[in-house]
Amino acid sequence: MEIYLDVQREVEALPTDDEILKWVSEVLISEQHADTELTVRFVSEEESAELNEQYRHKTGATNVLSFPFEAPAEVELNLLGDLVICSDVVKKQAKEQQKQELAHWAHMIVHGMLHLLGYDHQTDAEANIMETKEIHILSQLGYSDPYREINV
Repeated sequence: MEIYLDVQREVEALPTDDEILKWVSEVLISEQHADTELTVRFVSEEESAELNEQYRHKTGATNVLSFPFEAPAEVELNLLGDLVICSDVVKKQAKEQQKQELAHWAHMIVHGMLHLLGYDHQTDAEANIMETKEIHILSQLGYSDPYREINV
């Protein structure tokens, strides 16, 4: 399997390109998806909020936005799409949820990749399918269930 990964860092972000590639690869292996290209872009809260409002009609920055590429029928490309991740939101969430930051980064990449592959969580049934896949993929990567509650 060949993966062309373009990582764009508009702000400081924690995960290395190798970590991102490992997480992306695990999703593609799990979903039996062949060669692909994608972009992962780390952005500020301001850029995330602008994109969130423009494309989802929601206010404020969000952790991850997924933009699947839809080629015209006559065009054959292995371009999966773009993930846009707000570094500050991910870091804040990890702290608030008392999660290891690297594990939360992995979860956001896995979550976004599943969106690029067509999964969603608009209904309870869709959410159950997507969360089950996330939990499985993250366990393959050595991370715990991101949805389990932490008792403090």
